[in-house]
Amino acid sequence: MAVYKDFVGFTSCAGKPDYHDITQDVAQVVEASGIQEGTVTVISCHTTCAVFSEEYDHDHTPAGDTFLQADLTDGLRKVFPDQGDWSTYRYPGLEHFEEVESWPNLEKNLPGGDREMLWNGDAHLRSTLIGSSGTYEVAEGRLEMNGLASIYFVDFDRTHPRDRRARVIVMGE
Repeated sequence: MAVYKDFVGFTSCAGKPDYHDITQDVAQVVEASGIQEGTVTVISCHTTCAVFSEEYDHDHTPAGDTFLQADLTDGLRKVFPDQGDWSTYRYPGLEHFEEVESWPNLEKNLPGGDREMLWNGDAHLRSTLIGSSGTYEVAEGRLEMNGLASIYFVDFDRTHPRDRRARVIVMGE
């Protein structure tokens, strides 16, 4: 069995969950792998991000999200409301703030030293519920998706833009 690994990535936006259709990126990794039959697994490298497959939706909201993405965001907000103050969730606690403040790249993780930039308990819970990976078929050297299906990577963290990556692992013959 052969194994081929690569990454796909982008910079997420702030202010709302940020959905990316990574289907073509994953298909390019599959083709580069040379593997003809097997599976490809896409794994988020981040705890506030998720990977899932959904039908491609042709309709978009004024904010640019597909209707299915907007519906998913609205549904998840009912389960895990946006963190808007210190009492919405237990996370992040004082020990977490102190740990982050000790990191050498403080400005990247806590812009301006603003502890509110860590108000992302909702993002962690939403990504846990959706899941951090997806596995798909490789057939005849190509990513095999059913009709309108697409692979989406979503960053639920709304606090500030970040560089995001997903690990793509192709296994097979």
